[in-house]
Amino acid sequence: MTRVLTVENLNIGFRSEGRELPVVHDVSFTLEAGKTLALVGESGSGKSVTSLGIMRLLPPPPQSRARGKIILHSDEDIDLLSISEARMRRLRGDRIAMIFQEPLTSLNPVYTIGDQIIEAIRSHRAISARKARERAVELIDQVGIPDAAARLTTYPHELSGGMRQRIMIAIALALEPEILIADEPTTALDVTVQAQIIDLLRRLQAETGMAMLFITHDFGVVADIADRTIVMYAGQMVEHGQTEAVLETPLMPYTSGLMRAVPELETAGLNQGELQSIEGFVPNPASLPNGCAFHPRCTHTLSGICDVPPVPFEDAGNGHLVRCKRWQSILENAE
Repeated sequence: MTRVLTVENLNIGFRSEGRELPVVHDVSFTLEAGKTLALVGESGSGKSVTSLGIMRLLPPPPQSRARGKIILHSDEDIDLLSISEARMRRLRGDRIAMIFQEPLTSLNPVYTIGDQIIEAIRSHRAISARKARERAVELIDQVGIPDAAARLTTYPHELSGGMRQRIMIAIALALEPEILIADEPTTALDVTVQAQIIDLLRRLQAETGMAMLFITHDFGVVADIADRTIVMYAGQMVEHGQTEAVLETPLMPYTSGLMRAVPELETAGLNQGELQSIEGFVPNPASLPNGCAFHPRCTHTLSGICDVPPVPFEDAGNGHLVRCKRWQSILENAE
């Protein structure tokens, strides 16, 4: 497959109380044309910060600092962390686009839907207002909103949550980007609309061949859309592999805990006991535990092993990576 983006050893820190606080640690992955990579984890695990780092939308230094490499592949490979802001602005929205978490706060409430789509097009393309308007109507129709031409004069607050999300997708895809970053695009939607949005993204990806980085906390969505999956915890990658392998044989106890917290359709509404959860919280980046960051919440932890650094990111076979010192014994005991 054709690689379109390579992230190498991405580290991101924020300035806090006179020092730099690391929040993303050595994240590395590739995106391939026509494929979807999911970033999964609880709030505070570093998923969205990673995506904002790729888009160069973090506060400028010294408030934040990103290190490593983010290579946009083309005839000329471009390191997004080393180019000027002016050049990044030309790439952002054109070759790499993003759907943000909450469309109601991402869309400007004082401009019509048409104005916002047309602005996205004309800021990168030298075309007439009439051509841009025609393209806007085409995009609204493409994302499944009826009576597309009439929607151009609609304001964001006049649309439902699902329709606003479709408009955000239309804006992101206006210039047919090679890469789409979708930051929890279905979180605030009911399950029916969520399924429609997933189907829409899958169809548009098939039509355009774009690569997609899909950020979520929901393994149900991951199973539906992702080819590969990265599980993040406390700013680190703790598991990475083909989605089928991660779902069938999760090696990191944190991954297993997230999966057990997902309701199953077969038992919905039945008296099957309480939904399982992971006790505790994601640790504060300023005071990460020694050794494995997850060990204070883990039911498999052993003193003197899990709380001692380093914790390597090991290949368990077939490119299935895991950051856990006890994954082999846990897997043997489960069999």
